[in-house]
Amino acid sequence: MSDDFLRKPFSLAPAAPVEEGATTNYTPVTSTFSSAPVSPYLNYDSRFLQQAQPEFIFPEGANKQRGRFELAFSQIGTSVMIGGGIGGVAGVYNGFKVTKALNQTGKLRRTQLINHIMKQGSGTANTLGTLAVLYSACGVLLQFVRGEDDHVNTMMAGSATGLLYKSTAGLRRCALGGAIGLGISSLYCLYLLAQENTTNSSPKFL
Repeated sequence: MSDDFLRKPFSLAPAAPVEEGATTNYTPVTSTFSSAPVSPYLNYDSRFLQQAQPEFIFPEGANKQRGRFELAFSQIGTSVMIGGGIGGVAGVYNGFKVTKALNQTGKLRRTQLINHIMKQGSGTANTLGTLAVLYSACGVLLQFVRGEDDHVNTMMAGSATGLLYKSTAGLRRCALGGAIGLGISSLYCLYLLAQENTTNSSPKFL
């Protein structure tokens, strides 16, 4: 096989019949995808194998995404950190407000600011951490009982979290907590569904 043939682009069009004794003239024909030549040893265009997103190999029987138990640790830690940050910012604001009203200055004011930041930051961190633990525990339990992980588990876990968190505050507040949990989890499920619809409707180019 000559080097001149190897330098010619790969053609997807069928070759025309050649009469016996006639001289064959090769006309370079390029693919409709690109003008770059393709190896003549392949019987297909390798550019058809390009994927819009990476493909991963999973063990047989393994889930293609992390379950609720695996996500629980990151969710709890993130909730505690976010709660500490929000509470710390609120503590700074309240500390400045209180010390200014009492005309405190110097070391006394600095000590009061640190006390407000530590107290309000730890309180908010504990609150969000507790909610995350309750939500994760309910979600893992529902996944184990129902044998599947879907948006129903998310809504039921959110409702159970609100009910359990306000269970010692009376029946009325307990029901209110469950309703708030159901509302927040429903909004989260609607957001996930919108993201899935957007992903499925977006065009995929090879």
